Amino acid sequence: MTDSGYSTTLMTNRYVGRFAPSPSGDLHFGSLIAALGSFLQARSNHGDWLVRIEDIDPPREVTGAACRILTTLEHYGLHWDGEVLYQSQRSDAYHQILHQLYQQKRCYYCHCTRARIQLSGGVYDGHCRNLSLSSQDASLRLHVTQPVYQFYDKHLGTLVAEPNFASEDFIIHRKDGLFAYNLAVVVDDHFQGVTEIVRGADLIQPTVRQIALYHQLGWKEPDYFHLPLALNNQGHKLSKQNHAPPLPLDHPLPVLAEAMQFLGQSLPDDWQDASIEALLAWGIDHWDHSRVSVTPELTTHFPFSNDSV
Repeated sequence: MTDSGYSTTLMTNRYVGRFAPSPSGDLHFGSLIAALGSFLQARSNHGDWLVRIEDIDPPREVTGAACRILTTLEHYGLHWDGEVLYQSQRSDAYHQILHQLYQQKRCYYCHCTRARIQLSGGVYDGHCRNLSLSSQDASLRLHVTQPVYQFYDKHLGTLVAEPNFASEDFIIHRKDGLFAYNLAVVVDDHFQGVTEIVRGADLIQPTVRQIALYHQLGWKEPDYFHLPLALNNQGHKLSKQNHAPPLPLDHPLPVLAEAMQFLGQSLPDDWQDASIEALLAWGIDHWDHSRVSVTPELTTHFPFSNDSV
């Protein structure tokens, strides 16, 4: 293990899962669903469960949120393996991959504005692909030569993407100098040896782009398992942007039990008298991912189709 996380060279034939929140606010019930689902899947497979703080977008960060996220996870008994990986400390690795892709002519500088893309139909048309533009005030786009039009989700089955979205050359380094999510998540999941990504269904859409980047880099992509989203009374997903209330720290047991039931899992008859550790141990021993709900809302928000949903 390195100081910043698990090295893929050390992780062979072992399940590795992860939870990767951004410090844009405190954890809420929807965050707990993602954390608990990935935790139970990893532990029931006798694997490692890693935590990564995705702090590559400083304008969206909330002061102290990263520390409170880790404190909340510990308070809910969700203890991780190894050291926490902070994306803000991974700039050298991202720059190395960007340099590699640029040298291989797999990405290019783009000066197009959002307004121009909207005028051309809302999908980037490759305008700058062969112009050999400078890096000044430019984003970097991956040249998607082998689009991924579908992928297999271990919960939802085969998901088929909208072709224009899947084939679009997408940004991997932003014009403002920040690293794009799709780049950082792929580089770090590969570095940490993650074998399965269990996360919320709000991240279904970029999956085909992430798999395309895995292929461009010659890496094997992990498995995917997208969980149902917790919604508020208006039918919108719970999120920091929607001001979802933070998880309570004074009495976590009933909230944890509610999260387990949301994931379709059974509870012991005497769960009210159990400790956090005992309830999680029960959850690991009785985890059945086939009982996680499959509802139409999982995919209707995204350019995907699934005949089984």
